[in-house]
Amino acid sequence: MLQQQSVVPELAHDHTRPIHWVATATAVAGVVALTSLLQPHPATAAQSPGTDPVSAPTSAPPPATTGVAFPLDCGPVTAVVQRRASGDLDGDGRPETVATVHCDAGMGTPPDALYVLVQAAGDQHARVVATLVEPKERSTVSSLTITDAAIHATVLGYSSPEIPSCCPDVTESVKWQWKNGAFIRSTSAGAPGN
Repeated sequence: MLQQQSVVPELAHDHTRPIHWVATATAVAGVVALTSLLQPHPATAAQSPGTDPVSAPTSAPPPATTGVAFPLDCGPVTAVVQRRASGDLDGDGRPETVATVHCDAGMGTPPDALYVLVQAAGDQHARVVATLVEPKERSTVSSLTITDAAIHATVLGYSSPEIPSCCPDVTESVKWQWKNGAFIRSTSAGAPGN
């Protein structure tokens, strides 16, 4: 096997000397010092002028669902929170929690209720301020999110009272948005047979 000879004389950095280590340590110290000077300003909780309050981060924790007196008559069984989502729905800088709740039935498909919870500063428990889905509607909320200050849910329901509770045949994508002091509902699809 032939090996090509280099026309360049032996490179100076092929053999380390103490001066190389000193130069490397000085360069690393310089980089560390420079990065400490170029750090971003610390974040503050104060809202800058012109910031959209709906997208501004909130400092209060979202309301918890424990200890809430849900307006749901479950008889001898308890109410169970199936799903929850939190976010600032009204732009006041404090988050609300939306919870899907149903009775803890031993079998079958108990209907869901969908509630909006708020918790004032100093209150021990959150309280229900709005009911978006009533249990008498026989619906099941299969997904729940809050995006862009709006509640988004997939609600499974029935095209007629004769449809058994086990087998919802209507699927709706529902959105609620806080406008003029109320949650306004809009539906994007109601598809029987899904």
